[in-house]
Amino acid sequence: MILPSDFEPLWAAPESAGQDGLWFVFHRSNLLVYTEHATPMLPLPADVLSGGLEIDHAGARFVGMLRDTPVWAARSASDRAPDGHGFENMRGLFNRLPDDLLAIGGRAVQMLEFDRTHRFCGACGTPSEIFEGGRSRKCPNCGETYYPKVSPAMMVLIKRDGPNGRELLLARSGRFARGMYSALAGFVEPSESIEECIHREAFEEVGVRVHNLAYFSSQGWPFPNSLMVAYVADYESGEIIPQEGEIEDARWFTLDDLPGLPHRLSIARRLISHVIREVDPDHPALRV
Repeated sequence: MILPSDFEPLWAAPESAGQDGLWFVFHRSNLLVYTEHATPMLPLPADVLSGGLEIDHAGARFVGMLRDTPVWAARSASDRAPDGHGFENMRGLFNRLPDDLLAIGGRAVQMLEFDRTHRFCGACGTPSEIFEGGRSRKCPNCGETYYPKVSPAMMVLIKRDGPNGRELLLARSGRFARGMYSALAGFVEPSESIEECIHREAFEEVGVRVHNLAYFSSQGWPFPNSLMVAYVADYESGEIIPQEGEIEDARWFTLDDLPGLPHRLSIARRLISHVIREVDPDHPALRV
């Protein structure tokens, strides 16, 4: 998800920033939204934040400035929401909350998760402390310093040009929404380059070899803590064999017979659109 251009990500609140502003309140990874209307809404009314919620104000995090509005993140100890409100999974809020707010919410939940998972030093067990204005956490006993976890992952869209035009190799996991297919993706292993990961994952997940790798773009993705690095690759050889337990189905799709595609907020959708646009700038899938 791409942060909006009028949002300034910050770790420490400027002196002028009071605690009024836009609040993202989570229970676990679910976001509190106003549900009185058909479409969930943010920001939350001030009276909701001041009462009826078990908010951990001491653990609240400053997230940045949206134009002149301070943005904060906090956790609720309970999943009980005030009347007219509810905690909802952020993926379920795609197309229901504005894209800009979802992107900022992705940063907010990652900051809270960093604090939750690094409360204690992993080397000696001492409670850690916020350090460098919130950018890291440091152990006061042994001096070990921890930074937010970012896990690099590759994504590759494999293409070929056949007798019926361009074909895309798309696959689906059992975790995907019904009918949705996407490009291949996988986490980088220790000492592995992105390119080596692409070759390994393409063969492991669907049994094919690729060549002519071309970098497309990258995107932070908070589900969870990932940095997606996307490439396009040409098919070289092999028959599609989906990896058991990992890939539910994989196949070649022509541009005239595409399945359900990922949401527009994902780099997967932008990657697929890029490869379609190369040969058909007016394709219906580009009208998102």
